[in-house]
Amino acid sequence: MADLKKEKATPLKEYEFAWIGKDKARRKATGIIFATDEKKVHAELRKQGINVTKVRKKNASLFSKRIQKILPSDIAIFARQLATMLNAGVPVVQALDIVGRGNENVSMRDLLMSIKVDVESGDSLTQALRKHPAYFDELFCNLIEAGERAGVLESLLEKIATYKEKSESMKKKIKKALTYPVSVVIIAFIVTAVLLIFVVPVFEDLFKSFGADLPAFTKLVIAMSKWMQAYWWIIAAIITGAVYAFKFFKKTSEPFNYFLDKQILRTSVVGVIITKSAIARFARTLATMSAAGVPLVESLESAAGTCGNRVYKNAVLKIREEVAIGQRLQFAIQESGLFPHMVIQMIAIGEESGALDAMLSKVADFYEEEVDNLVDNLSSLMEPMIMMVLGVLVGGLIVAMYLPIFKLGSAIH
Repeated sequence: MADLKKEKATPLKEYEFAWIGKDKARRKATGIIFATDEKKVHAELRKQGINVTKVRKKNASLFSKRIQKILPSDIAIFARQLATMLNAGVPVVQALDIVGRGNENVSMRDLLMSIKVDVESGDSLTQALRKHPAYFDELFCNLIEAGERAGVLESLLEKIATYKEKSESMKKKIKKALTYPVSVVIIAFIVTAVLLIFVVPVFEDLFKSFGADLPAFTKLVIAMSKWMQAYWWIIAAIITGAVYAFKFFKKTSEPFNYFLDKQILRTSVVGVIITKSAIARFARTLATMSAAGVPLVESLESAAGTCGNRVYKNAVLKIREEVAIGQRLQFAIQESGLFPHMVIQMIAIGEESGALDAMLSKVADFYEEEVDNLVDNLSSLMEPMIMMVLGVLVGGLIVAMYLPIFKLGSAIH
């Protein structure tokens, strides 16, 4: 009996098999099937009326396994597909099997097939998902658990899918908006360094043949060029060291990350976007979990981790502590000093009317739209600064090099 329990508790790994055979009409047929061994492949295909002539276990490519990462967008698509399957009346195990086998991402396919095997072995979907914390966070698992308990798993999966889609869309927009100006500035500095090290010395040799006195601005640029040629390795070492130190402290130091997040909030344009984004994520997470019937204290803990900024994360954790000892949510949020008056009033109305999830959803919708508008306008807001940087760095160098050429006639005489 003990051996039987042990066997049941140990999930059997499924492998991918390619098969060739003939169907009921004696026509050649081929395909891919997942099974624990070749015997299971033959048994399954016999049920489908296929006479198998050849079965081969597919060896996964070393590169295909490692190159195909599982992205948050893959998890969002999985939640949406699973919700659709369950709404159609498909059992969980079969739904996992269909979604898993149809996934083009090999890593995602393996993950879903592993979850399917766990559920087949007697685990709940929540238990199976909790075995993969790198892909299914506490928020995801808590919502699935609430759905399983209440018997509304498909409804909760739709909410998760919507939440994940909105969250990923916002992240991509912010990342895209910030990448453009940073990339332009970096390229401008690289072009400037190349001009100073390689191009300016050519002009310097040309100016020496003139034998005339050069403008002060040109002399300054030539002096900078000589300094760059002599000490470029020091600048490269400083930049490399700074990048390494930044990555090291960002990975290991919580105070450094908190300081960094605090300074970002103080910047004019980017700070406004990050602030509104943090409020939108907080409201969306709390609304989703509140609608699922998750207790408020537990919901606040999950919401803290989704803010995307440590200043707001710490504030929400403090709000959670206040709510846990009996403080009303609206007063705890007001004391933090990080949330606008409109948010506090909407939450107050939600608490008093018993429709907190609906009010939080409206707050999330409002701030998500605000973030969308700010991100769309960020490029136009940043263009003057970008043009100024390009003008000072690249344009200044070009002007400095051409000033003596403009005076070429007088220099020759």
